[in-house]
Amino acid sequence: MVMSWIWTLFLLFSVIISTFQGRISNVSAAVAEGAQAGITLAISMAGSICLWSGVGHLMDKAGMTDGLSRLLRPVLCRIFPGTKTDPQLRKDLSANICANILGLGNAATPMGIRAAQRMTDPTRPGIATDEMCRLIVLNTASIQLIPANVAAVRASLGCETPFDILPAVWLTSICSAGIGLSAAWLLGKLWRHD
Repeated sequence: MVMSWIWTLFLLFSVIISTFQGRISNVSAAVAEGAQAGITLAISMAGSICLWSGVGHLMDKAGMTDGLSRLLRPVLCRIFPGTKTDPQLRKDLSANICANILGLGNAATPMGIRAAQRMTDPTRPGIATDEMCRLIVLNTASIQLIPANVAAVRASLGCETPFDILPAVWLTSICSAGIGLSAAWLLGKLWRHD
């Protein structure tokens, strides 16, 4: 809701300033060009998202998600203690983390939402649990081995080597996820709920 007001104010401010400067035609041209670029970008990314979402669905049907859940269990149980007693939560988190590792934030969202719903505390509705905060941090600063969406955007914009950013992506995503999870853990310890 707040972001819609901010964007509306930006647009109104741009129209008012461009009108006073006599450049309203430039704003009109930029709006049309931006809308066209947005549609082109969405269509070019749709193929990549459909492909990897389909791969995720096939992995689930083939039982690979369960295997990943067992493989990731030691790490998940330390970060999300609720996974020790809830295998469905562990499965949803494993699928979410794997989709994020592949750089598919859009495909990871439904699994992350299911996991967050399982993490809610029924005695405290409307209050995020520490585990839910760690999930949000992990999704926001996810470790990416294959940034598929970013590579698709770069390829659609004419980049001949869309994956040449891999070392930088690996380093920054590992650092951001590590620092984010550490901060979430520390704040969870310092700021206890009543």
